[in-house]
Amino acid sequence: MRILSGIQPTGRFHWGNYFGAIRQYIDLQNGQDSAFYFIANLHALTTIRDRELLARNTFDAAVDLLALGLDPDRATLFVQSDVPEVSELCWILMTTTPMGLLERCHAYKDKKSKGLTADAGLFTYPVLMAADILLYDSNLVPVGEDQKQHVEVCRDIAGSFNNSFGEAFVIPEAYIVKDTAKVPGLDGGKMSKSYGNSVEVFEDLKLQKKKIMSITTDSRPIESPKDPEGDHLFQLYSLFASTEQIQSLEERYKRGGFGYGEIKKELAILAESFFAAARQRREELIKKPEDVKKILNDGAKKASKKAAEVLTRVKKICGVEGR
Repeated sequence: MRILSGIQPTGRFHWGNYFGAIRQYIDLQNGQDSAFYFIANLHALTTIRDRELLARNTFDAAVDLLALGLDPDRATLFVQSDVPEVSELCWILMTTTPMGLLERCHAYKDKKSKGLTADAGLFTYPVLMAADILLYDSNLVPVGEDQKQHVEVCRDIAGSFNNSFGEAFVIPEAYIVKDTAKVPGLDGGKMSKSYGNSVEVFEDLKLQKKKIMSITTDSRPIESPKDPEGDHLFQLYSLFASTEQIQSLEERYKRGGFGYGEIKKELAILAESFFAAARQRREELIKKPEDVKKILNDGAKKASKKAAEVLTRVKKICGVEGR
């Protein structure tokens, strides 16, 4: 049973990335043969056109994942482009992938509906994603409910190839992470780097506190009771607080008699404490870049071994090898 997932190095990880995905990766790591996690730098080329920025983001992503608890003794961590077989498999898959399937995918449709330029990379993005999954005989792909389409498309692509040439691929299943946190941004919308409403995990603490203090709230007077249901400040607080702290804050909301500024200050303290150990690990890792590179190289070697096995099998089945 193999779990596989990837994360794009399009910027430093924020609270939404951690609670929505990275925390689940860490919980699911059970051994190097059962958990493959990669930094999707080839996918990031659809948005990043600065080589130095992409290289820096890729390295930072590795450091951050390790600092947050990804254990190279329990999971295989590697950079997507360090396994070149994925690009070859992507092309092979594109030859049997229906155009209509790609035209229905969310990212392409959303960009096109907004009148934005959608390049071939974005259009064929789901095929590369399928190659990522199928190249390692992955069984489970952890995703939130809103990302289930990615795995469904991969299943369709694999099924189309299998129908054309024979049983080449393991058909993966989506592993729906039931407790995936819905993390609101500073403005109450979904937290996202592109919306400018995110708080980075390893942000400078002074800047992080300044951002937290800027969280938008309603204008109810201090003495008025407040409804915790749907309140994004309450939701953010709940990510870091204990059950008892959450219950206590809920009671305070319903009683009233406090200002939102008090809660923001408490949230800043809780967030700093929550990630304190990870910050310390990151400071140690950043001093040893060669150790990080070795972890990535070792992970790529392990991933490449499996990738070569699967790609050889696929090439033989479709007739481009072993003539």
